[in-house]
Amino acid sequence: MSEEEKTEETTEEPVEKPAEEPVEEPAEKPTEKKPEKKVEKPKKKKKGVFVHYKIEEEELKRLRPFCERCGPGYFMADHGNRYTCGHCGFTRYKQAETST
Repeated sequence: MSEEEKTEETTEEPVEKPAEEPVEEPAEKPTEKKPEKKVEKPKKKKKGVFVHYKIEEEELKRLRPFCERCGPGYFMADHGNRYTCGHCGFTRYKQAETST
C-alpha cells in the first residue's frame, strides 16, 4: 500500500449509520362494540271478541262456530279445510264443495 492509500483510509472518518429506529407496528385499537340500534317492532294489537262477530242489519252473526264439546263461548279456529277447538282439541272437517 502506498502512503496515499493509507492517508485516504485514515482521513476517511467512519460514517455513522443512523440508529435504526424500531419500526412500531400499528397498535391494535381496542374494538369497542357499539350497541346495535334495535329496530322497534310495532306492537301487536290484541284481538278482542269483536273479531268473532259481524253486525248485519242490527243482528250479530257468528263468523266461527262454537265447539260442540265445550259449549257456547269457545270458538273454533278456522284452518282452511277444518275447524279446531283450542280448548279441547276437537276437530271438525269442512264439507268439500262439489260442483256438478
